[in-house]
Amino acid sequence: MVAKKTSGTATAAKTAVPNARIAAVEPGELAVRPGEDPWTPEEVEEARAELMAEVMRLREELTSSEQSLVGLMRDSGDGAGDDQADTGAKNITREHELALAANAREMLTQTERALERLDAGTYGLCENCGNPIGKARMQAFPRATLCVECKQKQERRY
Repeated sequence: MVAKKTSGTATAAKTAVPNARIAAVEPGELAVRPGEDPWTPEEVEEARAELMAEVMRLREELTSSEQSLVGLMRDSGDGAGDDQADTGAKNITREHELALAANAREMLTQTERALERLDAGTYGLCENCGNPIGKARMQAFPRATLCVECKQKQERRY
């Protein structure tokens, strides 16, 4: 089951971001759930490195996808001389590339937001309820913005 996104939920998620902390945050001060070990400097750097590598990969993917789209648009021409199958294949290829580019753009935005949250000291805090997301969840999915409970509620709504 895939959760639908509506403009209302996207806006709500952006406005519900926990406030940045005033002073610089030490790795051990990042949010964790009760019973979890605090973040170590090494774990924070590992998360940062993983997010930075993902940003670079997504930017390259986006550049490649955009170059492919330029080529597809240039080659599409007016379709003179193409049969219906050729025209359909070109349309499907172009739509596929558009979808890949949109997905890469969305993931890049999420990854950059995760880096901003890491710098602001709000990494690991649920954007909905403000409770800790959980260190294990953040390590498994570094772009997570919701705790498991809020994510389950969100998915049930759709």
